[in-house]
Amino acid sequence: MTNPGIEITANLVHTLLREQHPDLAGLAIREVPGGWDNQQWRLGDELAVRMPRTEQAPDLQRKERRWLPLLASRLPLPVPVPVRTGEPSARFPKPWTVMTWVPGEPLDHSSISRGDDAADTLAHFLRALHVEAPAGAPISEDRGDHPAKCTDGFDHFFHAVVPDGLADDVRAVWDDAVAAPEWEGPPLWVHGDLHPANVVVADGTLSGVIDFGAVFAGDPAWDLAAAWVILPEGAASRFFDVYAQADEGTIRRARGLAALKSLFLMLMGRNGDRGLPGGQPTWGPAGRAALDRVLRGR
Repeated sequence: MTNPGIEITANLVHTLLREQHPDLAGLAIREVPGGWDNQQWRLGDELAVRMPRTEQAPDLQRKERRWLPLLASRLPLPVPVPVRTGEPSARFPKPWTVMTWVPGEPLDHSSISRGDDAADTLAHFLRALHVEAPAGAPISEDRGDHPAKCTDGFDHFFHAVVPDGLADDVRAVWDDAVAAPEWEGPPLWVHGDLHPANVVVADGTLSGVIDFGAVFAGDPAWDLAAAWVILPEGAASRFFDVYAQADEGTIRRARGLAALKSLFLMLMGRNGDRGLPGGQPTWGPAGRAALDRVLRGR
């Protein structure tokens, strides 16, 4: 649910900075297109301001402020790190965050040309991220479950956008994931929302990972779906070889979740083409390409 009546403009961001962080108010401000829960503004060359625009966004930002500083230091790719907190005020009634800027172009506006390098980079990143989470780490309310508990969501996306002629193949991938064994290891740190708008690319390969609002402790299969959702054709096999920590059941769950994520991206892309709220026009082609990779397997 968005915030009607509050227009987030450069002038508003500048005013909030001048009131709460005046040492940053002299930096150039420019809007960054896209975003779902947050509207982002580039601040100078090295920072970004994340302004919440949905009801859940403040809680997601609090989660990032709590956990990202602990995770970032051991991750081999740049990630956004909170550096300042904006407090609710009469001008803007929700907390907001100043974070480090991660250079690169979002993958939904770019492409990966160095597939082997991207596979290695993603595998090393997820190996570093996927360690046992401490007591008190967040648990997700809307993701992280075994695919068997996500059938309603899958069916919704499936009936909405599955391409003609692919229904049986897509359903077979999902059914195999539903039949796969549960994750039996300890809860691991999981990004939880790896898709083309949440990774950035430079020089033809992955250069950073952004938007940790969904981060949780649980089944790494939710991240391993990125082998198909993010990496180009033919790179999934190399990714899993380098990652080297996924058993066959986890790979089966990950492939099914990749199908789920692909259909979701396709639906959001279609909504964007129709001008519907929450639509993201760049996501449709990315979702369809990912679905094709899922169906081709590893």
